[in-house]
Order: sequence, then C-alpha cells, then structure tokens
Amino acid sequence: MESLGGLGAALLIALENLFPPLPSEVILPLAGFTASRGDLGLVEVILWCTGGSVVGAWMLYAVGALLGRRRTRAIMHWLPLVKIEDVDRTEAWFDRHGRSTVFFGRMIPIFRSLISIPAGVTRMPLLLFTALTLAGSAVWNTALILAGYWLGEQWHVVESYVGTFSKTVLVAVVLGLAWFVIARVRTIRVERRTRREPPHM
Repeated sequence: MESLGGLGAALLIALENLFPPLPSEVILPLAGFTASRGDLGLVEVILWCTGGSVVGAWMLYAVGALLGRRRTRAIMHWLPLVKIEDVDRTEAWFDRHGRSTVFFGRMIPIFRSLISIPAGVTRMPLLLFTALTLAGSAVWNTALILAGYWLGEQWHVVESYVGTFSKTVLVAVVLGLAWFVIARVRTIRVERRTRREPPHM
C-alpha cells in the first residue's frame, strides 16, 4: 500500500476474494491506519478497496458462469455422498434468496468469496450481482477501514475481534459439513438395509 497507494489496497482485496486465507481483517484496518497517517485519503481508500472487492467477485462469478449448471451437476454427481437432488435444492434456494445471500454474504468470512460462484452458475444478472456486491462490500470495507482509521497504531485490535468471528464461522461450517456427512451415511445404511431385507408377506 505504501508503494502502490490505493491501487495496492485494491489489489490486495481482490486477491483476498480469490484466496480467502488472505485476511481482510488485516488488510482493511491496515488501510485505515495508512489513511490516518495521511499517506492515503480515507474516502480514496474505501473506494479503492470496494472496487477491488468487486473485481475479485467478478472473477469468481466468471468461474461459476463458465462452469454452468450442466458442468456443476456433472462434478457434483461424482462427489461421494452428494445427490443431484441436493444440487437441485441448493439452486432452488439460491433462486429464491440469491439477492440477500450475495449482499449479506459479502460481510461473512469464507462465504464472502464462495458466494460469487453460485451466482455465476445460476447466471444472476451481472448488473444486479455487481450492485449487490458493491453495496455489501462497501458496508464491510467501510466498517473495518474506519476502525483502523480511528484506532491508529492500535489497528491490529480489529484483527483479534474479526478473527474470532471468522473462526466461529469456520467452526460452524465444519460442524455443518460433519452433520451432513453423518446424516447422509446413516441414510445410505438404512437404504441398503431396507434393500437387503425380504419383503413382509
């Protein structure tokens, strides 16, 4: 950010969208701290970072659009424990709640990056996707940049709080996946047992 200014901040945030391990809870407060020192303008930083978020989201949207429904279903068909019915239910859910999911998903770690792919797969209108991504990213980016701006040299405090939130989301995702696997394995076992049992007279 010191060498490239706002463009550097935008590049970092765009990469954070593509590679979630890059933590926005570090990049954004640091950008706010940089603005507090006068190296960058506060509004300038917010605009650059939000622009970077949109560009990163566009790239993942393109990945989803290139995959499309047919290729996505083919990939899911080969995944263990996943049924085509699961894909159908997920697509139906996204068709109903896609707008709020894209908007609020921009403020949730992990989902912030991944949500762009199903939006591309279902071909959400690009203008609508861009508007929702822009609005959601602006809220998240502004909050963390302002926190870093106001905290000054204590900007790293933001990382501890947001990092805890990120870890909570990660744990919830892992628990959700574990529950899905356990429930699906039990269902498969019951179906196999039912097929082996002779019909009652």
